[in-house]
Amino acid sequence: MSSKPYNVVATLVDLIDLYWDDPVAFSEDMLDFDPDDWQKAAMMDVAQYPRTSVRSGQGVGKTAFEAALVIWFLCCRPNPKVVCTAPTKQQLHDVLWAEVAKWLERSKVKNLLKWTKTKIYMIGHEERWFATARTATKPENMQGFHEDYMLFIVDEASGVADPIMEAILGTLSGAENKLLMCGNPTRTSGVFYDSHNRDRTRFRAHKVDSRDSKRTSRENIQMLIDKYGAESDVVRVRVYGEFPKAEADAFIALELVELAAGSSIAPVGDTLHLGVDVARFGDDETVIAPRIGMKVFKLKCYNKQDTMVTAGWVINTGKETLRQFPQLQRVEIKVDDSGVGGGVTDRLNEVIREQGLKNWHVIPVNNGSRPMSSEEEHYENRGTETWADLRNLLQECFSKHLQGEPVGLELPDDDRLITQLTQRKYRMTSKGKIALERKEDMKKRGLDSPDRADAVVLSFAKDDRKKAGAWGR
Repeated sequence: MSSKPYNVVATLVDLIDLYWDDPVAFSEDMLDFDPDDWQKAAMMDVAQYPRTSVRSGQGVGKTAFEAALVIWFLCCRPNPKVVCTAPTKQQLHDVLWAEVAKWLERSKVKNLLKWTKTKIYMIGHEERWFATARTATKPENMQGFHEDYMLFIVDEASGVADPIMEAILGTLSGAENKLLMCGNPTRTSGVFYDSHNRDRTRFRAHKVDSRDSKRTSRENIQMLIDKYGAESDVVRVRVYGEFPKAEADAFIALELVELAAGSSIAPVGDTLHLGVDVARFGDDETVIAPRIGMKVFKLKCYNKQDTMVTAGWVINTGKETLRQFPQLQRVEIKVDDSGVGGGVTDRLNEVIREQGLKNWHVIPVNNGSRPMSSEEEHYENRGTETWADLRNLLQECFSKHLQGEPVGLELPDDDRLITQLTQRKYRMTSKGKIALERKEDMKKRGLDSPDRADAVVLSFAKDDRKKAGAWGR
């Protein structure tokens, strides 16, 4: 952009037209900002989705990322409002607001915007076209903002109290109102924590490990690890971008599932495993989880299908996968056989006989039955045992990862699946056995029925009839 006098309106029209949905190109062209891959991905999510949440270790370039988005939104939306907030005045004004000033001063759009200590506004449009800094100390600071184009940026979001976050969420009612939350994941409760856990499906969630960033100090990272320990909460939060260790009653830790969901492995073996969880209620899903070796493929999810239709989808999934992977010689269909699943089991057996499908086997799994004999003393029922089997596999993979070895297990990168696997709790019975939380109790906590998680768990379930059978890898 030339430094000669120019028509402000024409320039804004050009910027809006060119960079409306591309903050990455805007940052590169207008700010000379060179974003990392995670910054590019999160920037595009802010442009395309209403809610984005980034948890990270320290020193990964989070504040510069936020500053670039402030300037982009001010230049690429008509009459916008950008509200920046943080738990403390020091974090908001001395860190984030100062970072915005730094990037604005060196930018090609500095003649369009005026920076002050509390406000950045479009020259000539001070009352309606601006960004403002409001400390997150009381809910009323976040209220009273209304505009078609609005962006809330919450820095160090773990430290912002729920009433203030609820005020922000209540303000964002328009179709083009957006929320970006960033911060070190210091608390295992609150809106920021929920955005990476129970509310993950409502957010575009990102995790940034300091070890993966070119901007961080390797010396400082090693100092933290040496001082506090590789698995300490200090290192988890400041380096790995992980929340402190999971609550004692969470059955599977978030970090285990995210590691598997972020991996990529080849399907190995001659057996196709299909885990089938059949919907019990109107809002629940019937889910088919295909697995070959230690790779679980994209889930197939259906609503309100009867027994005949569900059986048809299972057979169709099996045949499609066999065509795609000709090395497969065997199909094992593992169905939750309790309740309505029993009808699906019966119909599948009929179809297999009618069509003469060789080496197709239906394996009913009754989650309420006794566990396999070798584990009977540990778990209250078969359902808890099958979940424990998957958890143990994930823990093995995580241990290998810490030693620099390949993860060896792949789950679909499916936010609802990740949420369901990591939000289910457990309890200890009076007989000293571990019992998985009932689906009814999960729903009372406002959570989905874990249909996707159950289908994946079923895909790994061992055949009762084999007792000590292998995984069919």
